[in-house]
Amino acid sequence: MKYVFGPVPSRRLGQSLGIDPVPLKTCNWNCVYCQLGRTRPLTNEREDFLPVEEIIDQVKEALDAHKPGEIDWVTFVGSGETTLHASLGVMIRRVKMLTKIPVAVITNGSLLYLPEVRQELVGADAVLPTLDAGDAMLYRRINRPHPAITFNRIIDGLISFREQYQGKLWIEVMLIKDLNDTEVELKRIAWKLARIHPDEVHILLPDRPPSEPWVRPTDEEGLLRAQAILGDIARVIHPAAGTFDLSGSESLVDAIVGIITRHPMRESELVETLKQFSPEDVVVTLKRLEESGKAQVIKRYGIRFWSAMPAFYPTNGTDLGG
Repeated sequence: MKYVFGPVPSRRLGQSLGIDPVPLKTCNWNCVYCQLGRTRPLTNEREDFLPVEEIIDQVKEALDAHKPGEIDWVTFVGSGETTLHASLGVMIRRVKMLTKIPVAVITNGSLLYLPEVRQELVGADAVLPTLDAGDAMLYRRINRPHPAITFNRIIDGLISFREQYQGKLWIEVMLIKDLNDTEVELKRIAWKLARIHPDEVHILLPDRPPSEPWVRPTDEEGLLRAQAILGDIARVIHPAAGTFDLSGSESLVDAIVGIITRHPMRESELVETLKQFSPEDVVVTLKRLEESGKAQVIKRYGIRFWSAMPAFYPTNGTDLGG
Protein backbone atom coordinates (compact mmCIF):
# COMPACT_ATOMS: atom_id res chain seq x y z
CA MET A 1 0.00 0.00 0.00
CA LYS A 2 1.19 3.52 -0.75
CA TYR A 3 -0.12 5.36 2.30
CA VAL A 4 -0.75 2.72 4.98
CA PHE A 5 1.96 0.46 6.41
CA GLY A 6 2.46 -2.17 9.06
CA PRO A 7 1.41 -2.78 11.70
CA VAL A 8 4.89 -2.14 13.04
CA PRO A 9 6.20 -2.36 16.61
CA SER A 10 5.98 1.05 18.28
CA ARG A 11 7.88 2.15 21.34
CA ARG A 12 4.67 3.41 22.92
CA LEU A 13 1.78 2.13 20.87
CA GLY A 14 2.32 -1.62 20.65
CA GLN A 15 1.53 -2.91 17.16
CA SER A 16 0.73 0.29 15.29
CA LEU A 17 -0.95 0.52 11.89
CA GLY A 18 0.65 3.57 10.30
CA ILE A 19 -1.03 6.15 8.07
CA ASP A 20 1.33 8.48 6.24
CA PRO A 21 -0.58 11.50 4.85
CA VAL A 22 2.35 13.43 3.33
CA PRO A 23 5.16 12.70 0.83
CA LEU A 24 8.62 11.98 2.17
CA LYS A 25 10.15 14.98 4.00
CA THR A 26 7.20 17.33 3.52
CA CYS A 27 8.06 19.18 6.71
CA ASN A 28 8.40 22.62 8.28
CA TRP A 29 11.32 21.50 10.46
CA ASN A 30 14.78 20.28 9.48
CA CYS A 31 15.77 18.57 12.73
CA VAL A 32 19.42 17.68 13.20
CA TYR A 33 18.43 14.23 14.48
CA CYS A 34 15.81 13.30 11.88
CA GLN A 35 16.02 9.64 10.88
CA LEU A 36 14.56 10.51 7.47
CA GLY A 37 17.42 12.81 6.49
CA ARG A 38 17.42 16.52 5.75
CA THR A 39 14.35 18.50 4.71
CA ARG A 40 14.86 20.04 1.26
CA PRO A 41 13.07 22.47 1.06
CA LEU A 42 11.03 23.43 4.12
CA THR A 43 7.27 23.41 3.57
CA ASN A 44 4.76 25.29 5.73
CA GLU A 45 1.62 25.52 3.59
CA ARG A 46 -1.14 23.04 4.43
CA GLU A 47 -2.42 21.13 1.40
CA ASP A 48 -4.21 17.90 0.54
CA PHE A 49 -0.90 16.41 -0.51
CA LEU A 50 -2.32 12.90 -0.89
CA PRO A 51 -5.87 11.77 -1.81
CA VAL A 52 -8.12 11.35 1.24
CA GLU A 53 -10.37 8.69 -0.28
CA GLU A 54 -7.44 6.49 -1.30
CA ILE A 55 -5.93 6.78 2.17
CA ILE A 56 -9.22 5.82 3.86
CA ASP A 57 -9.77 2.94 1.42
CA GLN A 58 -6.32 1.58 2.29
CA VAL A 59 -7.00 1.93 6.03
CA LYS A 60 -10.21 -0.07 5.63
CA GLU A 61 -8.42 -2.72 3.60
CA ALA A 62 -5.69 -3.05 6.24
CA LEU A 63 -8.19 -3.23 9.10
CA ASP A 64 -10.20 -5.90 7.28
CA ALA A 65 -7.03 -7.96 6.70
CA HIS A 66 -6.16 -8.22 10.41
CA LYS A 67 -7.76 -10.14 13.24
CA PRO A 68 -8.91 -8.45 16.47
CA GLY A 69 -5.92 -7.87 18.72
CA GLU A 70 -3.35 -7.69 15.92
CA ILE A 71 -3.49 -3.87 15.83
CA ASP A 72 -3.23 -1.85 19.06
CA TRP A 73 -3.34 1.68 17.61
CA VAL A 74 -4.00 3.34 14.29
CA THR A 75 -1.39 6.07 14.03
CA PHE A 76 -1.09 9.08 11.75
CA VAL A 77 2.68 9.40 11.44
CA GLY A 78 4.05 11.29 8.49
CA SER A 79 7.33 10.90 6.65
CA GLY A 80 7.28 14.64 7.29
CA GLU A 81 4.91 16.77 9.39
CA THR A 82 1.53 15.08 9.70
CA THR A 83 -0.54 18.22 10.31
CA LEU A 84 0.53 19.74 7.00
CA HIS A 85 -2.19 17.64 5.35
CA ALA A 86 -5.13 20.03 5.21
CA SER A 87 -7.74 17.27 5.64
CA LEU A 88 -6.16 15.55 8.65
CA GLY A 89 -9.22 16.21 10.80
CA VAL A 90 -11.51 14.65 8.19
CA MET A 91 -9.31 11.54 8.05
CA ILE A 92 -9.23 11.18 11.84
CA ARG A 93 -13.03 11.27 11.94
CA ARG A 94 -13.32 8.80 9.06
CA VAL A 95 -10.93 6.34 10.71
CA LYS A 96 -12.85 6.62 14.00
CA MET A 97 -15.99 5.62 12.09
CA LEU A 98 -14.24 2.50 10.74
CA THR A 99 -12.87 1.08 13.99
CA LYS A 100 -12.89 1.20 17.77
CA ILE A 101 -9.10 0.88 17.81
CA PRO A 102 -7.67 4.08 19.35
CA VAL A 103 -6.20 6.69 17.01
CA ALA A 104 -2.92 8.51 17.68
CA VAL A 105 -1.28 11.44 15.88
CA ILE A 106 2.48 11.93 15.95
CA THR A 107 3.34 15.55 15.15
CA ASN A 108 6.04 18.10 15.82
CA GLY A 109 3.30 20.33 17.25
CA SER A 110 4.41 23.30 15.17
CA LEU A 111 0.94 24.16 13.87
CA LEU A 112 -0.98 23.84 17.13
CA TYR A 113 -1.01 27.62 17.40
CA LEU A 114 -3.65 27.49 14.63
CA PRO A 115 -7.17 27.04 16.08
CA GLU A 116 -8.25 24.88 13.14
CA VAL A 117 -5.39 22.44 13.67
CA ARG A 118 -6.14 22.15 17.38
CA GLN A 119 -9.78 21.43 16.57
CA GLU A 120 -8.81 18.73 14.06
CA LEU A 121 -6.65 16.89 16.60
CA VAL A 122 -9.26 16.95 19.36
CA GLY A 123 -10.79 13.81 17.84
CA ALA A 124 -7.65 11.71 18.35
CA ASP A 125 -7.22 9.48 21.40
CA ALA A 126 -3.56 10.43 21.82
CA VAL A 127 -1.46 13.27 20.43
CA LEU A 128 2.34 13.12 20.60
CA PRO A 129 4.00 16.49 19.90
CA THR A 130 7.68 17.36 20.27
CA LEU A 131 9.51 19.72 22.62
CA ASP A 132 13.29 19.42 22.38
CA ALA A 133 14.27 22.83 23.77
CA GLY A 134 13.32 25.26 26.48
CA ASP A 135 14.24 28.46 24.65
CA ALA A 136 14.22 29.92 21.16
CA MET A 137 17.98 29.72 20.56
CA LEU A 138 18.27 25.99 21.20
CA TYR A 139 14.98 25.35 19.39
CA ARG A 140 16.40 26.94 16.24
CA ARG A 141 19.63 24.97 16.58
CA ILE A 142 17.98 21.56 17.04
CA ASN A 143 14.76 21.79 15.01
CA ARG A 144 15.86 24.34 12.38
CA PRO A 145 12.27 25.45 11.66
CA HIS A 146 10.55 27.34 8.89
CA PRO A 147 10.83 31.06 9.78
CA ALA A 148 7.08 31.29 10.45
CA ILE A 149 7.25 28.67 13.21
CA THR A 150 8.62 30.59 16.18
CA PHE A 151 9.34 29.14 19.60
CA ASN A 152 6.65 31.26 21.23
CA ARG A 153 4.10 29.92 18.75
CA ILE A 154 5.12 26.37 19.63
CA ILE A 155 4.65 26.93 23.37
CA ASP A 156 1.43 28.95 23.00
CA GLY A 157 0.00 26.27 20.73
CA LEU A 158 0.80 23.45 23.15
CA ILE A 159 -0.71 25.35 26.09
CA SER A 160 -3.87 26.19 24.14
CA PHE A 161 -4.24 22.64 22.90
CA ARG A 162 -3.91 21.21 26.40
CA GLU A 163 -6.69 23.52 27.59
CA GLN A 164 -9.21 22.02 25.15
CA TYR A 165 -7.91 18.48 24.64
CA GLN A 166 -9.28 15.66 26.80
CA GLY A 167 -7.22 12.81 25.32
CA LYS A 168 -3.70 11.64 26.12
CA LEU A 169 -1.08 14.35 25.56
CA TRP A 170 2.34 12.72 25.46
CA ILE A 171 5.22 15.11 24.74
CA GLU A 172 8.40 13.77 23.17
CA VAL A 173 11.87 15.06 24.06
CA MET A 174 14.72 13.82 21.86
CA LEU A 175 17.78 13.88 24.10
CA ILE A 176 21.04 14.78 22.35
CA LYS A 177 24.41 14.61 24.06
CA ASP A 178 25.95 17.98 25.00
CA LEU A 179 23.03 19.85 23.46
CA ASN A 180 19.80 19.57 25.45
CA ASP A 181 20.89 17.05 28.12
CA THR A 182 22.61 19.54 30.44
CA GLU A 183 21.10 20.61 33.75
CA VAL A 184 20.50 24.15 32.49
CA GLU A 185 18.72 23.11 29.30
CA LEU A 186 16.68 20.37 30.97
CA LYS A 187 15.44 22.84 33.59
CA ARG A 188 14.36 25.20 30.81
CA ILE A 189 12.41 22.38 29.17
CA ALA A 190 10.88 21.44 32.55
CA TRP A 191 9.66 25.01 33.09
CA LYS A 192 7.88 24.96 29.74
CA LEU A 193 6.38 21.53 30.44
CA ALA A 194 5.03 22.85 33.75
CA ARG A 195 3.00 25.39 31.75
CA ILE A 196 1.72 22.78 29.29
CA HIS A 197 0.68 20.01 31.73
CA PRO A 198 1.17 16.94 29.52
CA ASP A 199 0.02 13.54 30.75
CA GLU A 200 3.41 12.02 30.06
CA VAL A 201 6.86 13.08 28.83
CA HIS A 202 8.63 10.57 26.63
CA ILE A 203 12.43 10.77 26.56
CA LEU A 204 13.72 9.47 23.22
CA LEU A 205 17.21 8.87 21.89
CA PRO A 206 18.43 9.24 18.28
CA ASP A 207 19.04 5.51 17.79
CA ARG A 208 18.78 5.58 13.98
CA PRO A 209 21.12 7.45 11.62
CA PRO A 210 20.47 11.21 12.03
CA SER A 211 20.46 13.81 9.31
CA GLU A 212 23.57 15.38 10.84
CA PRO A 213 26.49 13.03 11.62
CA TRP A 214 27.60 14.88 14.77
CA VAL A 215 24.38 14.07 16.63
CA ARG A 216 24.87 11.59 19.48
CA PRO A 217 22.42 10.17 22.02
CA THR A 218 22.93 11.21 25.61
CA ASP A 219 24.64 8.78 27.98
CA GLU A 220 23.29 7.03 31.08
CA GLU A 221 24.16 10.01 33.25
CA GLY A 222 22.19 12.29 30.93
CA LEU A 223 19.18 9.97 31.07
CA LEU A 224 19.23 9.92 34.86
CA ARG A 225 19.55 13.71 34.93
CA ALA A 226 16.63 14.11 32.54
CA GLN A 227 14.37 11.82 34.55
CA ALA A 228 15.24 13.65 37.77
CA ILE A 229 14.61 17.13 36.32
CA LEU A 230 11.60 16.38 34.10
CA GLY A 231 9.81 14.64 36.96
CA ASP A 232 7.62 11.64 37.63
CA ILE A 233 5.67 11.92 34.37
CA ALA A 234 8.87 11.42 32.34
CA ARG A 235 9.98 8.00 31.17
CA VAL A 236 12.66 6.75 28.83
CA ILE A 237 11.29 5.09 25.69
CA HIS A 238 13.64 2.39 24.44
CA PRO A 239 13.63 0.98 20.89
CA ALA A 240 10.70 -1.33 20.25
CA ALA A 241 11.08 -5.01 19.54
CA GLY A 242 8.39 -6.89 17.68
CA THR A 243 7.07 -8.00 14.34
CA PHE A 244 6.94 -5.84 11.20
CA ASP A 245 3.97 -6.79 9.03
CA LEU A 246 5.05 -6.98 5.39
CA SER A 247 1.65 -7.89 3.96
CA GLY A 248 -0.54 -5.54 1.97
CA SER A 249 1.83 -4.80 -0.94
CA GLU A 250 2.18 -6.41 -4.34
CA SER A 251 5.83 -7.34 -3.73
CA LEU A 252 8.05 -7.99 -0.73
CA VAL A 253 10.44 -5.23 -1.80
CA ASP A 254 7.60 -2.69 -1.95
CA ALA A 255 6.40 -3.78 1.50
CA ILE A 256 9.89 -3.22 2.93
CA VAL A 257 10.20 0.15 1.19
CA GLY A 258 6.83 1.14 2.64
CA ILE A 259 8.22 0.67 6.14
CA ILE A 260 11.75 2.03 5.75
CA THR A 261 10.37 5.18 4.13
CA ARG A 262 8.88 6.01 7.54
CA HIS A 263 11.09 3.95 9.88
CA PRO A 264 14.65 3.16 8.73
CA MET A 265 15.53 -0.35 9.92
CA ARG A 266 18.69 -1.99 11.14
CA GLU A 267 19.65 -4.73 8.74
CA SER A 268 19.45 -7.18 11.65
CA GLU A 269 15.81 -6.08 12.22
CA LEU A 270 15.06 -6.58 8.56
CA VAL A 271 16.63 -10.05 8.53
CA GLU A 272 14.62 -10.96 11.65
CA THR A 273 11.45 -9.74 9.95
CA LEU A 274 12.26 -12.03 7.01
CA LYS A 275 12.98 -15.06 9.22
CA GLN A 276 9.96 -16.91 7.79
CA PHE A 277 11.94 -17.22 4.55
CA SER A 278 15.01 -19.36 3.92
CA PRO A 279 18.49 -17.76 4.33
CA GLU A 280 18.89 -17.95 0.56
CA ASP A 281 15.62 -16.08 0.01
CA VAL A 282 16.69 -13.41 2.50
CA VAL A 283 19.92 -12.84 0.58
CA VAL A 284 17.98 -12.60 -2.69
CA THR A 285 15.46 -10.16 -1.15
CA LEU A 286 18.19 -7.85 0.17
CA LYS A 287 19.89 -7.93 -3.23
CA ARG A 288 16.61 -7.05 -4.97
CA LEU A 289 16.00 -4.28 -2.45
CA GLU A 290 19.44 -2.82 -3.15
CA GLU A 291 18.96 -3.07 -6.91
CA SER A 292 15.44 -1.63 -6.84
CA GLY A 293 16.64 1.96 -6.68
CA LYS A 294 14.11 2.52 -3.89
CA ALA A 295 16.37 1.88 -0.89
CA GLN A 296 19.80 2.79 0.40
CA VAL A 297 22.14 1.60 3.14
CA ILE A 298 23.31 4.05 5.80
CA LYS A 299 26.08 3.02 8.20
CA ARG A 300 26.49 4.18 11.76
CA TYR A 301 28.95 2.69 14.27
CA GLY A 302 29.51 -0.11 11.81
CA ILE A 303 25.79 -0.98 11.79
CA ARG A 304 23.91 -1.13 8.50
CA PHE A 305 20.52 0.60 8.32
CA TRP A 306 18.11 0.50 5.40
CA SER A 307 16.36 3.74 4.46
CA ALA A 308 14.37 5.02 1.49
CA MET A 309 16.46 6.19 -1.47
CA PRO A 310 15.02 9.75 -1.60
CA ALA A 311 16.08 10.42 2.01
CA PHE A 312 19.13 12.70 2.00
CA TYR A 313 21.98 12.11 4.44
CA PRO A 314 24.90 14.46 3.72
CA THR A 315 27.50 11.85 4.67
CA ASN A 316 25.94 8.86 2.92
CA GLY A 317 28.67 6.48 1.79
CA THR A 318 30.64 6.87 5.01
CA ASP A 319 30.08 5.44 8.48
CA LEU A 320 28.32 8.14 10.51
CA GLY A 321 30.00 6.80 13.63
CA GLY A 322 33.41 7.91 12.39
